[in-house]
Amino acid sequence: MLPLAGIRVLDLTRLLAGPFCTAILGDLGADIIKVEALPDGDLYRRAPPFDGDESLCFLATNRNKRSIAVDFRKPAGLDLIRQIAASADVLVENFKPGTIENMGLSCEQLRARNPRLIFASISGFGRTGPYGLLPGVDQIAQGMSGFMSITGQSDTGPTRVGVPIGDLVAGMWTAIGIQSAIIARQTTGKGQRIDTSLLGALVSLLSVQGQRYLSLAEIPEVAGNHHPVSSPYGLFQASDGVFNFSATTAAMWRKLCEHLDMRWLLDDERFATSSARRDNRAELERLLNERLKGCSRDKWIAEFRALGMPAGPIYDIAEVFNDPAITATGVVETVEHPSIGALKLLASPLKLDCLAKGSVRRAPPQLGQHTSEILEELGFSADIIADLKRIAVVA
Repeated sequence: MLPLAGIRVLDLTRLLAGPFCTAILGDLGADIIKVEALPDGDLYRRAPPFDGDESLCFLATNRNKRSIAVDFRKPAGLDLIRQIAASADVLVENFKPGTIENMGLSCEQLRARNPRLIFASISGFGRTGPYGLLPGVDQIAQGMSGFMSITGQSDTGPTRVGVPIGDLVAGMWTAIGIQSAIIARQTTGKGQRIDTSLLGALVSLLSVQGQRYLSLAEIPEVAGNHHPVSSPYGLFQASDGVFNFSATTAAMWRKLCEHLDMRWLLDDERFATSSARRDNRAELERLLNERLKGCSRDKWIAEFRALGMPAGPIYDIAEVFNDPAITATGVVETVEHPSIGALKLLASPLKLDCLAKGSVRRAPPQLGQHTSEILEELGFSADIIADLKRIAVVA
């Protein structure tokens, strides 16, 4: 029995933040009914690059879902969505604020018929406030959240994170909120309204960088490839390339200095404490790099790991998926896709007893692949389904 088995999710999302949220719920066993607008479905279906006719953007975040294709422009199509919502446990949407209300699918309207419905919304900047009606996408949120101001090198200026981190984190927060609301409903018998935004999700992750400003009025700058408040912790130069390591505890710092035959650093007041090492980080990094350039990356990594210090290489994506230690964690699973055949997908990193056989049970669906199946489960007769297809309400 999967944790969310028996939970029906009406998925009105598209692109990334919402679909990533519902993929998480699907991994945990929820029945995800992905409602896609005719004629073309989720906008990501047309986004390059492609594997045959299938968009990789769509494949990446739509595992464990069933697709029903509905014409949102027709009253009968919206009525059909209301009928699905009447028996759903959860609805997730990431339209621009105001859009879902204009379609007659507001939280208030749907919960009047189904008080147990958990209604989750993801937007760029939240439903309220001066930016509430503005369209929002990941990079705009990265810039406004402060993330780009603390990412990158001092000589390159602000830099975006290499994946749409705002979308992904907003989806994760929403999945956490939905699961919390499911638990609360066991006591109250009622659903809840859940809201989050790309901007809010990223600001919440500022961690110590945000607290530095809140507590000390410090405005953090880019720290490059090094930890902003701890040293030595970051990227260092070996004879044949760069690698990462951390030696921030007192015990690790001593082991490092002794192993590198640099015991004199222990007596240098510039590096005597963790605060001193942070304040003199640039000089410390220069001294360490001079020594580390004398041997290869792999040699240092092996030796530092033997000393109990965190250390590792900088992988490209190919190296990630060819490291047996990484593949052993089960982060990639294979499922059969209708047109592609055997399809490798990123899977849930969660390890639960009930997920011992893996988390990917369904391939990302083709547009409308499960329309008839879903309608039959909702009690529609074969004649009614045929009529809905004939007048192009569904496909």
